[in-house]
Amino acid sequence: MDPVRNPYAPGAGQRPPELAGRDRELEVFDVVLERVARSRPERSLVLSGLRGVGKTVLLNTLRSQAIGRLWGTGKIEARPDQPMRRPLSAALHMAVRELAPRHRAPDRIDEFLGVLKAFALRANAGGKIRDRWQPGIDVPAASGRADSGDIEIDLVELFTDAASIATDVGTGVAIFIDEMQDMAPDDVSALCAACHELSQTGAPLIVVGAGLPHLPAVLSAAKSYSERLFRYQRIDRLDRISADFALCAPAEREEVEYEPKALDALYEASGGYPYFVQAYGKATWDHAPRSPITAADVRVGAPEAEAELAVGFFGSRYERATPAEREYMRAMASLATADTEGEAVPTSEVARALDRKPASLSPARDALIKKGLIYSGERGTVAFTVPHFGRYLRTQPA
Repeated sequence: MDPVRNPYAPGAGQRPPELAGRDRELEVFDVVLERVARSRPERSLVLSGLRGVGKTVLLNTLRSQAIGRLWGTGKIEARPDQPMRRPLSAALHMAVRELAPRHRAPDRIDEFLGVLKAFALRANAGGKIRDRWQPGIDVPAASGRADSGDIEIDLVELFTDAASIATDVGTGVAIFIDEMQDMAPDDVSALCAACHELSQTGAPLIVVGAGLPHLPAVLSAAKSYSERLFRYQRIDRLDRISADFALCAPAEREEVEYEPKALDALYEASGGYPYFVQAYGKATWDHAPRSPITAADVRVGAPEAEAELAVGFFGSRYERATPAEREYMRAMASLATADTEGEAVPTSEVARALDRKPASLSPARDALIKKGLIYSGERGTVAFTVPHFGRYLRTQPA
């Protein structure tokens, strides 16, 4: 079939042609936006799940919902080596710029921007003059507000002022944070404290974070009350009906159909993980000679999808690991069976498989967690952050 008409989109954060299986999350966020708009108490939102389940796509879709309701929005992607002041300053700057045209008092906007600039410039504290960063805000920095240098104090004050701008125009502010588990502990603590303060006052500012499955544990370690502070939603693979819809709906728009056995084969290959659904769907389309698409077409296209995943999805992550880290991951993979693929394994079992003491493997385990290749959902266990990664590792030479 014509590859130009291929509707599938296996890309990092790229919205698929049909956002299947996420209606509940979209409805929940609509309720959050409406409640905040009516000055009703509401919690910020945290999405967690494995890589490839569509967290970034969903985060971008939720942001579009907020923009559709005339909210001010900003988005950042957390990184382990980057403090929060700079990216958060840019995100709030963008959010307030979206609200500014509807504000009746330009002086109020300038006052906030002065506070925002003061907050941002604290990122330069102690740095060399030639390395100092300028936030690109064309008003003088204010003094005495959000500039103490204590990120927890400053963030509470900054969020409070941003929420007050939103109140003036009868709307809200939403800050979207991807890869939230990579934030520094002090920044996580400050963010929780700021959200806690705003939730008590009913201020119209919310945070929507997305991250790996252990993100709730990261938040809980920062502030014990975070378990009650956020609305948590686990984003998982698609059920069979949703996976079939993700394939069939865009194909029908191109007047192409699937045989039932082809859909069986595609679900078995993809496991229902949205990224894999798109990857296998795209390869199958390109190899199918005509409609309807058959199970034989899936078998012909699958090796191409697997080869692309091996390089771009699995291989790029595997290459980031050191030999010791690869040995640790291969031991994890060796402990899985067909029935337990993707489940957490005890670190004691990994040590036993390698005939090593658990303490001697801590550096490799901690480095893999920091690189986002594995996570520890509960004490004494580890699991891969990437679906089917164990299966991939078992095909790699030692």
